[in-house]
Amino acid sequence: MDYKQALVGLLGEERVSTNPTILEHHSHDESYHTPHLPDVVVFPQTAEEVSQIMKLANKKRIAVTPFGMGSSLEGHAIPYAGGISMDFSLMNQVREVRPKDFLVRVQPGVTRTQLNKELKKHGLFFSVDPGADATLGGMAATNASGTTSVRYGVMRDQVRDLEVVTADGRIIRTGSMTAKSSSGYHLTGLFVGSEGTLGVFTELTLRVYGIPEATTAARASFPSVQDAVDTVVDILGAGIQVARIELVDERSIQQVNLYKETSYPEAPTLFIEFHGSEQGLAYDIDFAQNIADGHGCTQFLFETDSKARAQLWDARHNLAYAFVHKSPGKKLMVTDVCLPISELAEAVVDARQAIDRAGLDGAIAGHVGDGNYHAILMIDLNDPEEVARAEEVNAHLVEYALSRGGTCTGEHGVGVGKIKYQRKEHGEALDVMQAMKHVLDPNGILNPGKIFGK
Repeated sequence: MDYKQALVGLLGEERVSTNPTILEHHSHDESYHTPHLPDVVVFPQTAEEVSQIMKLANKKRIAVTPFGMGSSLEGHAIPYAGGISMDFSLMNQVREVRPKDFLVRVQPGVTRTQLNKELKKHGLFFSVDPGADATLGGMAATNASGTTSVRYGVMRDQVRDLEVVTADGRIIRTGSMTAKSSSGYHLTGLFVGSEGTLGVFTELTLRVYGIPEATTAARASFPSVQDAVDTVVDILGAGIQVARIELVDERSIQQVNLYKETSYPEAPTLFIEFHGSEQGLAYDIDFAQNIADGHGCTQFLFETDSKARAQLWDARHNLAYAFVHKSPGKKLMVTDVCLPISELAEAVVDARQAIDRAGLDGAIAGHVGDGNYHAILMIDLNDPEEVARAEEVNAHLVEYALSRGGTCTGEHGVGVGKIKYQRKEHGEALDVMQAMKHVLDPNGILNPGKIFGK
């Protein structure tokens, strides 16, 4: 029996698709990487169904690529080996909210926005904000982070427990609901960030937080990137409780003004958000402004109104789309690296120079509170020479970061775009990772071609 017919037997015809439009939708993510069609798309609803699919795939040695929203940026969801694309859009239930434990149990297809809408009823929120309305399963798979990581941490810090289906179909749990444990290996930490190569997530238990009493956002402009980053270091060193602190360069502000019809000063700019009590925020804002003024800040404006704050962060979150919509015929290449904060200012300046030397249009934005920055490049995929220049810039940024104790990716993940740097970054530790992969997936069916290559 053909394995596709066997899948129909497991799920029914309505949840197994070879429709060309459905296949095409699952052939790409938001990256510039080359699309590739799966052979079939399945839509499971339970962990038991995922288990049966994995048992079949493992027996037949059919590749399985998990798919959430397709918002990844390094080709994670592209099924280069064909086979099965496993879509989690029907596994989108918030299973349980435990307000007194500050925990929530969700299925992997729940999106960040969907979860926060449900949590708001309980006075809670989920902290990780990567910008895109990604699924929580996908966010855990790539160890996503984003604008709030400086205060609340990255995805790995929020995951208490995972229900995982292994390559051979076993359903296991990796943790518990407790705040800590000294029992056994930290499997949760191993699976988070594994990019679908070690197992398939079917449920997540996540840490959530109380909605702060007061929130204020600010925008601060500076003469140089160095001044902006020095301000960040001093704000963090002073113990000011910032929830977000983001850097965008001058070119980014130009594009935001063009796209959003704003009139922000075209200079290196920090977007800052403070969470806390009314009284505490007043002190923090005044302290932060004094620090910024000491580094030549030319404008410091803050917003307490929720609508005005949303508009301010909308400009930051939609930076990539500002370039996409104003660059017809070109495709977005966005890369990220992460460095020690002390190395960040020189890295951002070097990145700007590398982009300009290559003659490319692009911008730089970063989660400067944790040393992570992104380079946004607009390229014509039909122009091999331009693509080559963009890849040279990407390589330069990675080499610079690694030479200064950084990493080739702070949040986007390895996927296929950063495979070439894994040996240089990890050395013999990469062999240990590959050994783990072989133990958990000896037939190599889980998201093949990612992290380690073929």
